[in-house]
Amino acid sequence: MNRRQFLASVSAAAILPMPSAAAADPIKLKAEAVIRQILPDGDGTTEMLGFNGSVPGPELRVKRGAQVSIELENGLKEGTAVHWHGIRLENAMDGVPMLTQDLINPGDSKTYSFVPPDAGTYWYHSHYISQEQVARGMMGPLIVEDDVPPDVDHDITVVLSDWIMNEDGSLADRFTDMHSVAHAGYMGNFARAFLSPAEVKQADRVRFRIINAATNRIFPLTLAGVTGSVVALDGMALDQPRGLSDLMLAPAQRADLIVDITGPVSFDMLSGSGPYRLADLAVNGKNTDRKPDQIVPLAAPDLPVPGDHTQHLTLTMMGGAMGGRHDGTNIWSFNDVSDLPDTPFAEIKRGETVRITLANDTAFPHGIHLHGHHFYELTADGSLGDLRDTTLVAAGESRDVLCVFDNPGRWLIHCHMLSHAIGGMRTWVQVA
Repeated sequence: MNRRQFLASVSAAAILPMPSAAAADPIKLKAEAVIRQILPDGDGTTEMLGFNGSVPGPELRVKRGAQVSIELENGLKEGTAVHWHGIRLENAMDGVPMLTQDLINPGDSKTYSFVPPDAGTYWYHSHYISQEQVARGMMGPLIVEDDVPPDVDHDITVVLSDWIMNEDGSLADRFTDMHSVAHAGYMGNFARAFLSPAEVKQADRVRFRIINAATNRIFPLTLAGVTGSVVALDGMALDQPRGLSDLMLAPAQRADLIVDITGPVSFDMLSGSGPYRLADLAVNGKNTDRKPDQIVPLAAPDLPVPGDHTQHLTLTMMGGAMGGRHDGTNIWSFNDVSDLPDTPFAEIKRGETVRITLANDTAFPHGIHLHGHHFYELTADGSLGDLRDTTLVAAGESRDVLCVFDNPGRWLIHCHMLSHAIGGMRTWVQVA
């Protein structure tokens, strides 16, 4: 990362703003080839895939509890589908080819229609050959607005990603490199953050919505120039705000912060060679009207309360390098089964509370994502922890989660290190 580290640092003030799409009915998205200035000005441009001519795609802002229609046109030379990550939506709208829908072929369109039940920070991305289409840029933020917004001066979305770049700005075609797939996955030599445009002042109160849209990279983050709290994870409000230390996001995870600006703002990723600058946000002037006050919790999510669990399942992550599983492309597995099986990992009655032990029997961390639901991470004493839709399980460790499966359908479970998913680490449950 040495040369790119320098380039990111000297260019960090050149914020890459995200466009927004008006909440028309329907919202129109077009998947298409785009050219983007990812590297600093003066370096080469990058041929990518995106939505509406942009990477990331436009920020979609919708109302909680209101019908949303999104018309997706496929302007690519290959098929695609879009998943609305973290939304507890109708199964047929989930965007998973072979499980919930047919592939959208080149030149065809599909209208996704759903009612988002939860306010919060979500995102959308390709769910077809996603280890490549997402890496090429097919992702964007999806914000479900609060019924009563918190008292902030700015609401800024921050999308993180990384890429393997050649010196001329072109993407290296290593999305399915088997060495990467068998190890930590496709990991870029260049990373940065995209911020929705805003001009901030010292003493402003700002909500940052941070989304890890990278295909495989875990981002340990630090922010300078702010004081404040984490107020939500994966779209779900915390009972009480918590400190900003040890902010780590696995692929697909999100964190909402409410902070007060104390000086120029920087977003850094911690790495073995020191802080890696992702973006800077300049501060101009001072807000003399804002008076310091306590950061209060966001409105609590309205999710079903878990009862006593009626099933206790174990999902064991297996394979990968040093994992003893090398049968062609499927080198990762759940419970020694690679790729989507014909029968579900579990059959669950609607409304049933299920405990799942996620056991990582591999040499690498995995971010496990459950579609269509949120679940509680259980603490060491078995009490309810954070609500998540994606949980990070370290190598050699286990985590128990508790979920009320109240959403009927065929729901995917997979590692959101997308190189591991394409390598076989995915399964599904049937809720009926």
